[in-house]
Amino acid sequence: METLIPSRLTTLGHPQRLAIFRLLMRRYPDRLPAGELSEVLGIKPSTLSSYLSALTQAGLVTQERAGTSLRYSIAMEEVRRTFDYLLTDCCRGRPDLCAPLSIFPHMEGQTMPNRKFNVLFICTGNSARSIFAESILRALAGDRFEAFSAGTDPESQLNPFALEVLRQNGHDVSGLHAKTVATYQGPDAPVFDFVFTVCNRAANEACPAWEGQPVSGHWGVPDPVKAEGTPAEKALAFRQAYSAFLHRIRAFAALPMERLDRISLQRAVDDLAHLPRGDTE
Repeated sequence: METLIPSRLTTLGHPQRLAIFRLLMRRYPDRLPAGELSEVLGIKPSTLSSYLSALTQAGLVTQERAGTSLRYSIAMEEVRRTFDYLLTDCCRGRPDLCAPLSIFPHMEGQTMPNRKFNVLFICTGNSARSIFAESILRALAGDRFEAFSAGTDPESQLNPFALEVLRQNGHDVSGLHAKTVATYQGPDAPVFDFVFTVCNRAANEACPAWEGQPVSGHWGVPDPVKAEGTPAEKALAFRQAYSAFLHRIRAFAALPMERLDRISLQRAVDDLAHLPRGDTE
C-alpha cells in the first residue's frame, strides 16, 4: 500500500477523474456504461476512456463486459482499504481522532429500538417511484419509520397510474403530493437517518451533504412513466415498479437496526439494490 496510495491519490487529484469517481460512488452498486458517464459529466468519449483507464489501473474502478459494451463500477473493497490505510496511518489507530461518525449522531444517548427513523426517498419528478416507496414503508413499518419523499424537479401532479396502483393495494392517497428536495433542506427539516435515490437521474446529481450523515443508497427502478403501449401495458409497468419497491422495503424494514453498526448497515442497504423484483400480478 505504501506505493499504491500515492498513485491513487494522484489519480484522484485530477478534477474530471474525481468527478467520475464521485458519480460512480453515488451510483454504487450500479454498473454504468461509458455512454451514460459521458452524457452526465459532459466528457468526450475519447477523453473519458483515458480517465476510466487510469482509474481502473489505480484499482479504484472495475469494468465488466455486458454484451458488446463495458460497464464501470467502484471497486468498493479497494476504496475501503485505501481509506482504512489513510486513517490508520494518519491517526495511528487512535479512535478519538478518526473513529467513524456515529450512525445517528443527532440522537446520541438514546436507545435505537425506542425511536422512529426518518427515511427520505428521492426521485426526479416525485410523481410515482418515490411516492411508491414512501407509501409502502409507511404501510409496512409506520410504527418504526417516518417516510418522506421528494423530487429534484417535481411534477405538479402525481401520476394517475401510480395513484391507481396505490389504491388497488390499499394505500390512502389523500395526503400525497409532489414535493421538492428543498423542502427537506431548511433549518426546520427532519434530520434523516436514511436517504435513498430511486431513479438514476436523481442519483447522478451532486446534492449537498445531508445533515447527520445518513446512511444512503441507490435503489434504481426503471421509470414506469416512460412505458409505451396500451393502457394495460402501461399499468403493468407501474405494478412492476411497485412490486420492486415492495420487495426491497419489506427486506429493509426487517433489518435488525439495533444490532448493526454503520458499515454493516450500509452494506446491507447496498445489497438490497440487487434484490429481484419479486412477484407481480
